[in-house]
Amino acid sequence: MRCPFCGNDDTQVKDSRPTEDNSAIRRRRFCPNCGARFTTFERIQLRELTVIKKNGLKAPFDRDKLARSIMIATRKRPIDPERIERLINGIVRRLESSGENEIKSDAIGELVMDGLAALDKVAYVRFASVYRNFREAKDFEEFIGSLSGAGTDDD
Repeated sequence: MRCPFCGNDDTQVKDSRPTEDNSAIRRRRFCPNCGARFTTFERIQLRELTVIKKNGLKAPFDRDKLARSIMIATRKRPIDPERIERLINGIVRRLESSGENEIKSDAIGELVMDGLAALDKVAYVRFASVYRNFREAKDFEEFIGSLSGAGTDDD
């Protein structure tokens, strides 16, 4: 593993342990070249997943892209980062255990929508506005109206 500070390729693992949710291995590393200490996370990947986009193109599944989109939706919301990480891990686990190697982007979007709806209503609306391509204020009004009409919990 390359040192993020000096670029040295020869770093040493000083400690390894699973994360609390057992979704990754946390490694504390030391760089003998510059003396820096840093942490890496190694995730277990059950299968190679391919995303089929709306235009029919295929791309490798990118966990970081999923995490970025969720982080954008949850930005500046009072949500514990561990809950967000559990949401991301849960979505990835569901995709990997689905038995399918190719997954439509719509299916991923729906999993994110379901997870955000349970996590935070504002983040849910933020994600939905991009995912469902809201173009006008009335699109938000209709979506918000469907939320309050569905008997959802008030946050």
